[in-house]
Amino acid sequence: MKNLYNIFLTLLLVMVVSVSFSQEKSIIDQLDEVAIVDQKVMMPMRDGVRLATDIYRPKGDGKYPIVFSRTPYNFNTWGNGELNTRTMQAALSWVEKGYAYVVQNERGRYFSEGEWDILGLPLTDGYDAFEWMSKQSWSNGKVGTLGCSSTAEWQMAVASLDHPALGAMVPQGFGAGVGKVGDFWEQGNWYRGGAGQMLFTNWLYSVQHDPMAPKLPKGISQKDLLRLQRFYDMSPEYPRIDSKEALSHLPIQDIIKNQHGPMGIYEEMITRKPNDPKWFKSGLYNDEMPFDKPSFWFVSWFDVSSGPNIAMFNHARENAVSQLARDNQYLVIAPVMHCSYTRASENTMVGDLSVGDARLNYDEIITAWFDLWLKGEKSETMEAMPRVQYYTMGSNKWQTSDVWPPANTEMTPYYLNSEGKANSLNGDGVLTPKKPKKDNPDTFKYDPMNPVTSHGGNVCCTGNAVVGGSFDQSEMEMRDDILVYTSDVLEEGIEVSGFIESYLYLSSDAKDTDVTIKLIDVHPDGKAFNLDETIQRVRYREGYDKEVWMEDGKVYEVKMTPMSTSNYFGKGHKIRIEVSSSNFPRFDRNMNTGGNTYDETEGVVATNSIHHGAKSLSRIVLPIVQ
Repeated sequence: MKNLYNIFLTLLLVMVVSVSFSQEKSIIDQLDEVAIVDQKVMMPMRDGVRLATDIYRPKGDGKYPIVFSRTPYNFNTWGNGELNTRTMQAALSWVEKGYAYVVQNERGRYFSEGEWDILGLPLTDGYDAFEWMSKQSWSNGKVGTLGCSSTAEWQMAVASLDHPALGAMVPQGFGAGVGKVGDFWEQGNWYRGGAGQMLFTNWLYSVQHDPMAPKLPKGISQKDLLRLQRFYDMSPEYPRIDSKEALSHLPIQDIIKNQHGPMGIYEEMITRKPNDPKWFKSGLYNDEMPFDKPSFWFVSWFDVSSGPNIAMFNHARENAVSQLARDNQYLVIAPVMHCSYTRASENTMVGDLSVGDARLNYDEIITAWFDLWLKGEKSETMEAMPRVQYYTMGSNKWQTSDVWPPANTEMTPYYLNSEGKANSLNGDGVLTPKKPKKDNPDTFKYDPMNPVTSHGGNVCCTGNAVVGGSFDQSEMEMRDDILVYTSDVLEEGIEVSGFIESYLYLSSDAKDTDVTIKLIDVHPDGKAFNLDETIQRVRYREGYDKEVWMEDGKVYEVKMTPMSTSNYFGKGHKIRIEVSSSNFPRFDRNMNTGGNTYDETEGVVATNSIHHGAKSLSRIVLPIVQ
């Protein structure tokens, strides 16, 4: 019987391998029929560094536009002894549409030469790539950039150099490339309101290449690279870690080292303040840089950076150098997590919240966009394209607008109020359109050794430390260090679409602390689903170019970084906000000492009060669609 079982397993394995081989051969055969494949081309940069590049272009002597994807991620055709088809599938799709598809690793990544520096690569690498591609005999001289997350973050800053070959852009989930724009001073998602976002700590553990890692000899030939890529893809294997436990370690600067992770750039970057000059010498885009490229921006409501991403769209539309570029900025906002656009289904789930059928034909949109700008071909798709397409949760439908926020929104204040006992869901906090006359401050203790834990949210890249999306917050709201303010039951539904402003009046016995806020839709069954959240490190309340400490007992106005959403609060629902001083490990903990945070191991308990009434009108301002 045992022998028969072993024979069965062997036959099953043969069948799986055969099917796998058949699929692999299929994509190779399809590409062989239509494409010229030129892998591991070492594209030269002006300083002599060469970047590993795979090129897929239609057969024949024609000249073709180029869809270009530059990435820090591994796109090698082979990995673990098997064929990886994801890049080839994308290449086949674009070649069949009459494009050359070019994918390239950033310097210092995998087969590319040089040293890698997240957010700090030379802008000239992108410019030199455009120059090289546009001069190839098979190029029509037009390049379009495409990618999501770290494959998109470099596009905005490189666009500021205005290479004539760059015809159009499609950045998706691109917040890590936005340094400073409008009210957002995030330095590529490293900060939010001056507080550290811990996503990069976790991400860099599994991404940064140790400087002691083996490297191929400089000047290695393409022939040798093609041979090596079949069994050696330069991809380090990082031991799996418990991210939740790892991010709890103090001091923050030692988190990766404590996990025996790779050495790299993290330990230096974690010491930078929001106004460090190094941020402005890196590959981040800031709103003082020129911008003049037609762009189709893709954003998602539960991404880590929906606010700054939308602000980038508005900035480009209002401040692009030419009228042509200003008139050709388009935006899609989907109700999904980071870079999860195509995962929308008939019943799209973000965490535990169903937002209905959120599908959209992204392939058709992006193809029509590049056809217009790289081929000069007009289409009915682009002729009918709305300037802004956004998904409204609650009513669960796609909507369109010519501007963002929609023109028919009215900024409407809702005030915090209580009798001084808004602590927890059992408290007396209310959210009301009426200004409170008397100030009954709500007081709570914030202990950095026992922070409010992140539960869902607009996150990325935190492993098991934070599961992103929308979840019922009711259990969390039983903590006394969370102030809960809830509106009356809505007699009529209202749509909130746009940026949500928040002004909180704070006093504390600590010289520095944080203030957090979360916007929540309370359903008739009592479940409280989070929509967006933000934080402000109080030392930066007067700007990120200086630190200003608090005086014990003095009341300070704290203007929060804007939240953003499009949500229909239906009849019978309630609007709620939570206020506290921590949201960990979504954001790092303020130790309340006025110290550096990154090198601290001990904190102090802060007694914090939120004031509402008289001259201290703590409030949120909702963009309500009329």
